[in-house]
Amino acid sequence: MKNIRLAFGALLIVLSGLWMLADPPLSAPYQFFALRSSLINYTGIIAIGMMSVAMILALRPVFFEPYLGGLDKMYRLHKWLGITGLIFAVMHWLWTQAPKWLVALGWIERHERHGRSPGETTAVLRFFQEQRGLAEGFGEWAFYAATVLIVLALVKWFPYRYFFKTHRLLAVAYLFLVFHSVMLMNSSYWGEVIAPVMVVLMIAGSIAALGILFRKTGHNRRTVGVVDNVIYHKDVRVLEVSIKIKGRWPSHKAGQFAFVSFDENEGPHPFTITTPWSGDGRMLFAIKELGDYTRTLLGSLKSGDPVKVEGPYGQFNFSSNKPRQIWVGGGIGITPFIARMKSLAKHPDGKIVDLFYSTTVNSEEVIDSLQRDAQAAKIQLHVLVAARDGLLTTERICQAVPKWRSSDVWFCGPGRFGRDLLRDFTDRGLPSDDFHQELFDMR
Repeated sequence: MKNIRLAFGALLIVLSGLWMLADPPLSAPYQFFALRSSLINYTGIIAIGMMSVAMILALRPVFFEPYLGGLDKMYRLHKWLGITGLIFAVMHWLWTQAPKWLVALGWIERHERHGRSPGETTAVLRFFQEQRGLAEGFGEWAFYAATVLIVLALVKWFPYRYFFKTHRLLAVAYLFLVFHSVMLMNSSYWGEVIAPVMVVLMIAGSIAALGILFRKTGHNRRTVGVVDNVIYHKDVRVLEVSIKIKGRWPSHKAGQFAFVSFDENEGPHPFTITTPWSGDGRMLFAIKELGDYTRTLLGSLKSGDPVKVEGPYGQFNFSSNKPRQIWVGGGIGITPFIARMKSLAKHPDGKIVDLFYSTTVNSEEVIDSLQRDAQAAKIQLHVLVAARDGLLTTERICQAVPKWRSSDVWFCGPGRFGRDLLRDFTDRGLPSDDFHQELFDMR
């Protein structure tokens, strides 16, 4: 999380700093319309800058994964950038509309805009000025569309299958906002550093937007396969889907995930791969019944059904220089640890590992399977069934692992549970960099 916070803060500070160099807001005596003009420029720059980077990340570029902590963290940054871009876009719109409201209330006098005579402008500037009305209209309607689409993306009850389709339309709104931004950028900025920076961001964002519209997201990491077998574990409401890959797959590491498409109308969903790659083209996914779509899979999936798989993604790879590791899996969050145990059974790394599995369902089948995997991997397994053993806390983990300070912690499970553990461990002195958490909230 630290890396994406740094990336977010750095982008905001750099864009703000470049704007201040190009348009110092306090360099002249206070005048409302001069200050308004500067703030319109500033809010527009931050809005389109944030949206540009968000658009780039939406294309799922794996190049950034090692630096940002994995695609799950990149999507969290994508969400922050989208929300921030929307906030600044709203501020931008308010600054453009405020004078009209203030004039109507009689609080200020109407400001007359003085244009330049044709002889004072170059042909390029005249072209930009001629497009001003068109750019303002496009920008206003694209802003309204982007606002609705971003709000829908943030509303959890909005069905994923519709979100998957409507969110792509943001790429169209973004392209109109780029046109708006280029045509209305302050002409004095073109001689400053901020202009080439914004041009690069908008070009990269536009390429990404076109890639999204033409469905090129993750295209070089896609492959096809068929459903090999389907097993339903009723007590834990988990569907185990075995897939046979028919195309090229670059292999994967334990703890990584893939986007799986069983239905073109539904779109791809991210699921952790619960088996390490063995080169035979087979992989297994454990899918928890959590929503409308996952609940329908039991009745719709059968052996031989075609499937598309995109990946692998993620940096939840258990890589560290600590001699010990503490793993915490909550509910279906146990899946990356299952894959890792199966990998360690064949290729041990010498680390001392304690695995804590916290669950609300006392499934003998699941617990027996975990015990077999833990024994094969020489891992100490701690199972806590909530109704029988109570809730898992940091205190209980530290009591069970007295040498926890020489460990790093790997967590996959409910978000609030993870945040509580992170807070408690860091309060006890664990460096935040030693707490690794998978963020599977992709919206």
